[in-house]
Amino acid sequence: MSQALHPMLNIAIKAARAAGSIINRAALDLEVLKVGQKGPNDYVSEVDQAAENAIIDVLLEAYPGHAILAEESGRARGAKHSEYVWIIDPLDGTTNFLHGFPVYAVSIALAFKGKVEQAVVYDPTRNDMFYASRGRGAFLNDRRLRVSKRTRISDSLIGTGFPFRKGDNFKRYVKMFEEVMQSCAGLRRPGAAALDLCYVAAGYYDGFFETGLQPWDAAAGSLMITEAGGLVGNFTGESDFLYQREVVAGNPKIYGQLVQILAPYTRVIRPADADAPESPAPAASAQDATQLFAQGELAAPPAAAAPAEARRITRIRKAAAAPAGDDAPV
Repeated sequence: MSQALHPMLNIAIKAARAAGSIINRAALDLEVLKVGQKGPNDYVSEVDQAAENAIIDVLLEAYPGHAILAEESGRARGAKHSEYVWIIDPLDGTTNFLHGFPVYAVSIALAFKGKVEQAVVYDPTRNDMFYASRGRGAFLNDRRLRVSKRTRISDSLIGTGFPFRKGDNFKRYVKMFEEVMQSCAGLRRPGAAALDLCYVAAGYYDGFFETGLQPWDAAAGSLMITEAGGLVGNFTGESDFLYQREVVAGNPKIYGQLVQILAPYTRVIRPADADAPESPAPAASAQDATQLFAQGELAAPPAAAAPAEARRITRIRKAAAAPAGDDAPV
């Protein structure tokens, strides 16, 4: 990597490579791995845990005063109230990995006061390192990334992820899938959201959408996209996607067209249908949202209702227990 990198980004790259080495060694003999289930279709292996520990060791050795929000260990390590929070998915695409399907990645992001400032996504099977610093652009190895230039969704390749957990709203997803599929040139689902988002930044995809994502799935990839000239938000185009469990991304033209298609499927309920006041509760700041989620006090929005018929929609936020983490492909 020829260009001078931010010191914190350098540490994140070092941590990602340490995790990638563990993953690559384990991939040589998958049959001996110990695998558990956090829920139906939601797997965790000893590799996830070993890779996460290696990442956290590297980060805290360099920055012992920083906070950690990791998929497997949560906030068990690191400072509890730092403005710097490392958001870690040690192995995004665990089910792919366990089957020997070579689409998975290490994802590491650093948020400062709730904004992602540094990001790394490492694909150990291809030795591809995606990285970005806020204001400095996004890169794949030494190549600067730019989103695609397509302007019509009918010409576009779109990435997505399928729901896979018990209780997910499959019927709602099928309706979204049907609408997007009939509008675009092709739809793909490799099974690792962190890589999917990087593929938008690289211009491989023209857009991407998914529901059910956790902050560690999307944090690093979201910075890649914005630094590559793209847009990322929730289904109504708002910027609070990281804690809303829905993400849409793309180059600016395709992003706008995807939002038009997906807005009726956002996780919102109309005030007339809800036992809640008509005006939404005050939203937490991005920094507060990071800390609340990490402390288990910020939940996903309410379960999705059928597509809203009214044009006016209201997002309802409640402070409740956070949803269980995931590490299966999304």
